[in-house]
Amino acid sequence: MRRGKRLTLRQQQEVWAYAFLGIPLLFFAFIRFYPALSAFNISLRDWSLLTTAKPFVGLQNYRDIFADEVFWKALKNTFTYALLGVPLQLIIGLSVALLLHNIKRWVPFFRALYFVPYVTSVVAVAWVWRFMYQPHIGIINRFLLDLGFEQIQFLRNPSTALYSILAMIIWHGVGFQIVLFLAGLQMIPDMYYEAAQIDGANSWQIFFRITLPLLNPTIVFVVVMSSIRYLQVFSEVMNMSNEGLGGPLNSTISTVLHIYRTAFHRFDMGRASAMTVVLFAIVLVITIIQMKLVTRKYEF
Repeated sequence: MRRGKRLTLRQQQEVWAYAFLGIPLLFFAFIRFYPALSAFNISLRDWSLLTTAKPFVGLQNYRDIFADEVFWKALKNTFTYALLGVPLQLIIGLSVALLLHNIKRWVPFFRALYFVPYVTSVVAVAWVWRFMYQPHIGIINRFLLDLGFEQIQFLRNPSTALYSILAMIIWHGVGFQIVLFLAGLQMIPDMYYEAAQIDGANSWQIFFRITLPLLNPTIVFVVVMSSIRYLQVFSEVMNMSNEGLGGPLNSTISTVLHIYRTAFHRFDMGRASAMTVVLFAIVLVITIIQMKLVTRKYEF
């Protein structure tokens, strides 16, 4: 009786490699793909947490959310967070990283100082900033009073509430970008800067013709990840807005917060899932566009 052909060492290694890769792939598919498909299924049904019947209603939930004024307000606010927050955070993060890259002493201290807010709980940071914004007792308004200015109703005025929350979001997340930009700057060989200085290039020419082009991979990653984060902003708005509902007058409400309110305040999971699918499509399209527009070919 002939024995079966034995696998070579290389083939055995490949079999084990696929086996070990398959386990996390199945886990990822279960916690990512299955919920996404389930959300799309729920969005096509009249799915309420208060009833057992889940009738199929087709695209009715999508028609309802597109006729919902609060949904459009939340979507507008979400884009405002992203359109203002992403470039501001990018500029601040890169500027601070360039300054830290040029110092020689106390480097670990300053890096840790800027990174600490990022690893601090979002809820804790939001409530600290909310206290700072309070009239009479908040440190910002007390400082304004000491200078002879009137108090500002940061979180109670619809015209200032969104920007007040946005300032906290930028401050909380900029430390992560600083660390990324520092890592990117350290990857650029010094010989390029030395050659540019020998050729007589000034600081601006070095920045725009050497630093920025060679930082492109880092910039692409930062822009994409920051955009996704701002489009999914939730905890900051919930903890800083009036009663956690995106007030006053829905001036700070984000799309994810509106999804949360629809799902767990109104128990309308069908409509909430429809908004989730729409938000997913928006994030996907924006991410693809950004990667096409921002990515540039580079070589060291």
